[in-house]
Amino acid sequence: MENLSAATKEELIAIIEALLVRVGELEEEIRRLRAGTGGGTAIAVKPSRPPKEKKERKHRGLAFVRRREQPDEEVRHVVARCPDCGRSLQGGWEHDRRQVLEVVLQRRVIDHVIWARRCGVCRKRILPKLEPGEIGVQGQRRFGASVQSLVASLHIGCRMPVRMIGKLLGELFGLRVSDGGVVDLLDGVRRAGEPGLQQLLGEIRASSSVCADETGWRQNGDNGYLWGFFTEGARYFEYRKSRSAQVPEEILGEDFGGTITCDFYAAYNKLGARQRCWFHLLKDARELAEINADQPEVGVWVEALRALYEEAKACGLALGELPANCRARRKERRRLEQLAARLARPYAKQPDAPQRVLAHRILKHLPELFVFLSDPAVPATNNLAERSLRPAVIARKISGGTRSPKGSSTRMGLMSLLGTWAAQGKGQLQGCRELLLSTRAP
Repeated sequence: MENLSAATKEELIAIIEALLVRVGELEEEIRRLRAGTGGGTAIAVKPSRPPKEKKERKHRGLAFVRRREQPDEEVRHVVARCPDCGRSLQGGWEHDRRQVLEVVLQRRVIDHVIWARRCGVCRKRILPKLEPGEIGVQGQRRFGASVQSLVASLHIGCRMPVRMIGKLLGELFGLRVSDGGVVDLLDGVRRAGEPGLQQLLGEIRASSSVCADETGWRQNGDNGYLWGFFTEGARYFEYRKSRSAQVPEEILGEDFGGTITCDFYAAYNKLGARQRCWFHLLKDARELAEINADQPEVGVWVEALRALYEEAKACGLALGELPANCRARRKERRRLEQLAARLARPYAKQPDAPQRVLAHRILKHLPELFVFLSDPAVPATNNLAERSLRPAVIARKISGGTRSPKGSSTRMGLMSLLGTWAAQGKGQLQGCRELLLSTRAP
């Protein structure tokens, strides 16, 4: 300021005075606007919000974090010399810790030495009887139960082809197993589980509610069918050449007295009580609405059918823990059957109506649509069967099927055993190992 000329100082002082005057005018204008005078528009000023009351933080019952595990080994990483001056470093403290999970792949070769002893009284040679649980092997096989369980789990649970299993065992453990050796290990598990398969079939036959479905399966290039029968805790598969009604009758038996949940395939018509799958019915209805999108009345009819199913599900929930086939359940079932018939009859008599085929299906199977209301143990859809068959369908796409009747029998048996263990929340490796160590194979 001292270096400025007198003229410049006077100009700056004049500018400052003018700005001060303008600031005063603007402040006066603001006061008039806030007061609503002077012809100006009043400025709406929001009142200050009261401070929000802080709520107590909601803590989760279970923290979804990666928990630190108990280490089996500790490796310390230290710097021996200072990177700047090169001085030797000593002592120190723990700054951080990083945990790494590793899997130890180890091959063990165990010689089981059998000692013979002679009795001093009867002069007989006495040899120990080796049980599967003692030596960890099934029968006279060279590979132990752990290897055999791993092979079965990889083939069925992971859908890995036989040849790839042999390569994996060679890379991980240095085991040389031929394709035929892998097949023999798989068949050994199936033969060890033969009593369990018979027991499993007995449980299916004795169950009050069973879901059933079938899909294509090729054996040695020839078309056949994979039949599946399922409950909440059991899975049972069989390969048959035929898709006739004789197959489910033979598998379930003539004395089957439960309710089978299935689609609308006629092969199930000769069984006892049936619950037809609502998922299949609504799926066909949706496709009908898409094909006839230019006819809005078809979409309205399909939506009414879906609403009827939603009402039936809501009724099932409302009935709650009432016993099966009680008066209230029978009453609701009759009411919903009447609504379904009222929905289907007008279109069943119209030859040109797009809904005609589905309307005929509803009227034909009317007594089989709401069985799940009478018996809460019966599911309204056979989604359980669809989900249980899905792994087999994926395996069929990978391998193309099986090559012999023995191969089909082995795969069906293993899918039944391992599928049942998975449904019961039991590990497949654990289930295989327990099975093999409790069975003496020939």
